[in-house]
Amino acid sequence: MIHQEIPVVLEKIRTEAKLYTYFWENSKELYDGRRRPVVIICPGGAYRMTSDREAESLAIKFMEMGCHAAVLRYSVAPQKLWPKVFLELGWCVKILRERADEWYIEPDKIIVQGSSAGGHLAAGYSSFWKEEWMKSSLHVSDAELLRPNGQILSYPVISSGEYGHRESFCNLCGEKYDVLKEKVSLEKQVSDAVPPTFIWHTFEDTTVPAENAMLYARALREHGIVTEFHLFPKGAHGLGSADGLGLSEDGRGFQKECAVWMKLVRPWIENLPF
Repeated sequence: MIHQEIPVVLEKIRTEAKLYTYFWENSKELYDGRRRPVVIICPGGAYRMTSDREAESLAIKFMEMGCHAAVLRYSVAPQKLWPKVFLELGWCVKILRERADEWYIEPDKIIVQGSSAGGHLAAGYSSFWKEEWMKSSLHVSDAELLRPNGQILSYPVISSGEYGHRESFCNLCGEKYDVLKEKVSLEKQVSDAVPPTFIWHTFEDTTVPAENAMLYARALREHGIVTEFHLFPKGAHGLGSADGLGLSEDGRGFQKECAVWMKLVRPWIENLPF
């Protein structure tokens, strides 16, 4: 396995973000140069932390599917986060596509994944990657270098409205909350830039209500974005892989009814691009 810690580098913007790779090391005996999809994992944590429960355990599960994985430990509060966190993710997509030959990555299967607030980061990037401020900040002339080919969202923070997770938006927007709250309400930012999407949420989630995923799925449907959406009846917030691999001290991280989501996402990845 190629396990590296790669500092994220943004010109004129101070960041301590790091990308941790979990890549299959190519072997002529076993793999003969095959390329693999790569999933960039954005853990949750209300933009004040990046949860361990939604990081390495997911990377291992995606590796088990035959994918490469990478965990982005993005910037968190009290740092100024807008628009830095989206640039950090954009930098990761850029470097993985630029070094696709070196790491045996399928350049048309670069997937962003996020849980909770990390889901907001992934979904926000999926809308913002074509914007001029993104291209200019990352010194990209062709935005296609930044394109995500798919997104996987686990119980995502989406809406800043009635069902919003206020702590996440306050941490993200800081003193500009009133100015940015519409911009970061992602059900209102869906366009044809958004890639095919896999979403799952739980009916019992009271921290980030399922209406977040439902509003987003509706917007995706209205814009003709290919979407697979699962709403499980059982399960609290923050389940990660849901099979206990990321089990926390308080017992979060296991819900047998939801653990099937990683079996469901495997054929979705294999069928990209739709």
